Amino acid sequence: MKTGLGATLLRAGRRLLSSLPALFGVLVFTFLLMRVLPGDPAVFFASGPNAGKEEIEQIRKQMGLNKSVPEQLVFYLSDIGHGNLGRSMMTGQPVLKDLRERLPASLELTFTALLIALIAAVPLGVVAALRPGSVVDHGVRMFCALGVCVPTFVSGLLLIYVFYYLLGLAPDPTGRIDVFTSLPPQRTGFLSIDFLLASDVEGWWAACKQLILPAVSMALFVIAPLARITRASMLVSLGSDFVRTARSVGLSWHKVVVTYALRNAILPVITIAGIVFSTMLGANVLVEKVFSWPGVASYALDALLSSDYAPVQGFVLLMASLFVLVNLVVDVCYGIADPRVSIE
Repeated sequence: MKTGLGATLLRAGRRLLSSLPALFGVLVFTFLLMRVLPGDPAVFFASGPNAGKEEIEQIRKQMGLNKSVPEQLVFYLSDIGHGNLGRSMMTGQPVLKDLRERLPASLELTFTALLIALIAAVPLGVVAALRPGSVVDHGVRMFCALGVCVPTFVSGLLLIYVFYYLLGLAPDPTGRIDVFTSLPPQRTGFLSIDFLLASDVEGWWAACKQLILPAVSMALFVIAPLARITRASMLVSLGSDFVRTARSVGLSWHKVVVTYALRNAILPVITIAGIVFSTMLGANVLVEKVFSWPGVASYALDALLSSDYAPVQGFVLLMASLFVLVNLVVDVCYGIADPRVSIE
């Protein structure tokens, strides 16, 4: 057992090392891309376009913008190596601190949305595969098509209109918690978990109510690919030789479907779930804006609109690192689900 665990960790370390060139490429590309975008950060720091030239030049010197692009890149990579992502012009705080404060909000929203999507998509895919060509199958496929066609901000606005404005069941879409609820001691950054650790049931329920609508908005968009891949994988598994053999020896239909067919069909679902999670984490900016959710995606968008280089570069580096980690976790889960699959 220890030998297998050690070998898995060793292979995981090799995968991480092999991802370093890709992360380096992301750093360089993002740095160069930000330098060709219009706008001068020194002008924003100098209190607007009416600032004097001397003040602007002084700020450019402080920011290192008076140096050539290759020199700026060398200093930037050196700062990254020392764990310094720069300082945000919007907040006046180090980018690393801003990302650390906002990342739990994005992760909590994304994890919850992915969990809702998996709980809905896997049973839908299985049911559709068990009755191919039936009314249920066509209904699931139509639901998936609608989920893909409707953008997340549209579904979010519709949910707000129905459940907040018409029915009054949902709270104000104004962030992670309402103004009347006190925040719990921060331990994990996930409010739903921190409230439970603080034994505050009312606060936990208030945080969950704020979380439900944005999470459902994101989940509706990603249910479609998860349900489709589940249906396709189940159809292949149900038509395989080992399933026919299991049925011929008299095993119950439930055991055949769950133990044999679904376990083999779940491997592509794991892969798609990892890709979907990475996509959701970086692309949930519309949901964060609609629900005033203080996540890293909305933070990066505000920085981009203000020509604030450091937060955007830090956000891209964060997303690239998370993408590498998610792929590694997916590979490990692959090995757990099917021991024949190697992490390498």
